[in-house]
Amino acid sequence: MRLLYLLISVILSWVFCLPSTHELQTSQSQVLLQLRKHLEYPSSLEIWENYYGDFCNLSSSAHMSISCQDNSVTELKIMGDKLFNVNDFNGFAIPNHTLSESFSIDSFVTTLSRLPSLRVLNLVSLGIWGPLSDKIHRLSSLESLDLSSNFIFGSVPPKISTMVKLHTLTLEDNYFNDTVPDWLDSLSNLTILSLKNNRLKGRFPSSICTMKTLTVIALSNNELSGNLPDMDTLISLHVLDLRENHIDSELPMMPQGLVTALLSKNSFSGEIPAQFGHLGQLQHLDLSFNYLRRTPPSALFSLPNISYLNLASNMLSGAFPDQLNCGGKLGFVDISNNKLTGDLPSCLSSTSNERVVEFNGNCFSIDSQHQHQASYCKEALASSKQSGGRETVMLVGVISGAVLVLVLLAFAVLSFRRRYRSRRTFEHNIFAKAVPDDSPNGFCSELIANARFISQAAKLETHGAPVSRIFSLEQLKEATNNFDLCMFLGEGSMGKLFKGKLENGTYVAIRSLTILKKYSIQNLKVRLDFLSKLHHPHLVGLLGYCIDSGGQDDSSGNRIFLINEYVSSGNYRTYLSENCPEKVLKWSDRLAILIGVAKAVHFLHTGVIPGCFNNRLKTNNILLDEHRIAKLSDYGMSIITEESEKLEAKGEGTKSWNRTNMEGDVYNFGFILLESLVGPIVSGKGETFLLNEMASFGSQDGRRKIVDPIVLTTCSQESLSIVVSITKKCTCPEVSARPSFEDVLWNLQYAAQVQATADADQRSDSTS
Repeated sequence: MRLLYLLISVILSWVFCLPSTHELQTSQSQVLLQLRKHLEYPSSLEIWENYYGDFCNLSSSAHMSISCQDNSVTELKIMGDKLFNVNDFNGFAIPNHTLSESFSIDSFVTTLSRLPSLRVLNLVSLGIWGPLSDKIHRLSSLESLDLSSNFIFGSVPPKISTMVKLHTLTLEDNYFNDTVPDWLDSLSNLTILSLKNNRLKGRFPSSICTMKTLTVIALSNNELSGNLPDMDTLISLHVLDLRENHIDSELPMMPQGLVTALLSKNSFSGEIPAQFGHLGQLQHLDLSFNYLRRTPPSALFSLPNISYLNLASNMLSGAFPDQLNCGGKLGFVDISNNKLTGDLPSCLSSTSNERVVEFNGNCFSIDSQHQHQASYCKEALASSKQSGGRETVMLVGVISGAVLVLVLLAFAVLSFRRRYRSRRTFEHNIFAKAVPDDSPNGFCSELIANARFISQAAKLETHGAPVSRIFSLEQLKEATNNFDLCMFLGEGSMGKLFKGKLENGTYVAIRSLTILKKYSIQNLKVRLDFLSKLHHPHLVGLLGYCIDSGGQDDSSGNRIFLINEYVSSGNYRTYLSENCPEKVLKWSDRLAILIGVAKAVHFLHTGVIPGCFNNRLKTNNILLDEHRIAKLSDYGMSIITEESEKLEAKGEGTKSWNRTNMEGDVYNFGFILLESLVGPIVSGKGETFLLNEMASFGSQDGRRKIVDPIVLTTCSQESLSIVVSITKKCTCPEVSARPSFEDVLWNLQYAAQVQATADADQRSDSTS
């Protein structure tokens, strides 16, 4: 009897537990669907439409992922396609860029707070706009918050200070226009702080210097001013990015563990502290475009880990010692446009492929064509000292006058406040000025080091991105069944391509190529590590590599295997061919693919320092995954192949090389646009085709003759005209007349919006 009672109790407990579990799961699903509605049904969440299963079981993509634990959502990552950088954003909704005027960020955050178990929240490029609601603090379990590339303005809510579990706070690429919060030290577990590319003003809070857990501080491209406090107390700090502000103090003390310091385009003055020459972990230092004086410490050049050193465009003077030593890892040095004199040290004058040195615009005793006369530097220094003395006298006078003026103003202000105390302004919500035309445009992070000599510090800025793996040749043979023909995918100018399966079951694409032994193995690894750190949703990721020197002599080449992610659905060109009519894409699908590729190239041009160009843009190198999301392959190959070597041999500088190849990428992308319009028939016809046929786009009859019939039957004329126009600009023979990739991307997104409106109108007409 007792056994029967126990059995009944167990059954009843199980029955009563069932509804509550199901109810919790349903509640979480309803919140997710409400969030999709708040975000106005972004394309990245199309998979949620008519989905009736468990959201926790949805497969992740580059644009959306959900993780759950105990029937609760713990991670939510959504990436949209709305550009944050708009010149005329003034705090109100902008069609095609932000969410609509009816969007309420307060209601959105309130809905989010109904996911109390969230530990990771990434909402990127979704057009979210408005001042961030302080209700965000209700997500008390949050450990990582990323709201980058949106249109959020005002101040960072003070109640975030109560979210003590946060270890990553990323609010970059927004329009926050108050001061940097002085309560950040309340976040005792914070390791990554990124507020770059906003409009934050005021001083750098000294309270940040007490945060011993911080590893990354990124506050570049804001309007910070005043003094920068000593930072040597930040014992865990590896990356400091304060570029493009108005900080006007002397350089402070830095922590011993610092790996990357980016302080360019400020107003730092005085000498470079000798302490910088004792930063044994430092790999990447950029102090360019400041007002630094005197001779830089010799120890800077011989630091054991330094790989990138940029001191260009300061007021540095004097001569280097005869026996200046350069560290073995130093790959890039720029001391151009200063007032340096004397002989150029031998370790900076060698033409070795291991080191790039820029030294034009000084008064060195060599290369007179690109150097000033010694008298120029001496006169410039003398005049600066004289002007400095005059400025001191003037400063005393100005300060005395300013004190008197301030006393008078104090009385006026007190009187004014008494009369208008009730009139409160809300400047933190409405902007007085637009984003400058020359403001940087980058999606992804700019903490990556120089595109030719990447430092190990770059892995920090990827916020946990996996480190590239070095494979052995035996592992690759096992993955490809000893490079069996059944695993062979094809061969092109970049070598043979094989499909492989790793020991964990992951499918990969393995490319084999041979390059001349122009670089040491160590140098080659540095270049390959750089490529592996380029992470973007529309780039085929480099997972690892294998270098097989095979014991060959120095005159022969190294065989390299690049292990990339495997993209399953073929290349874009096959989807434009009449040979596979079942695959042929309609116009809106082509636009989505083109936008994805344009975003990837825009990232390669602006998201790394100084930019990755010459990216082999052609329809064969655009791969599509199972969701028809575009991924660009074979990008950045000039970094490891002899193309860059040939340029170096010709003596072409990196700046002119980068500019030329940037325009070359635009030109090649113009051909991709052209093939999207007319089909792959254009391939190989080059400029002859352009000269003879591009004029046909000017008339309706001409378009009917040349444009792909699938495009003609699925496009609106306005959308088509926008793309035709940008195609003509991209393929213009005059290099200077070609647009930037930002312009290309904007036009394509505008064309997609016009097409979406036309499609919606057509559906409405057909149902009425």
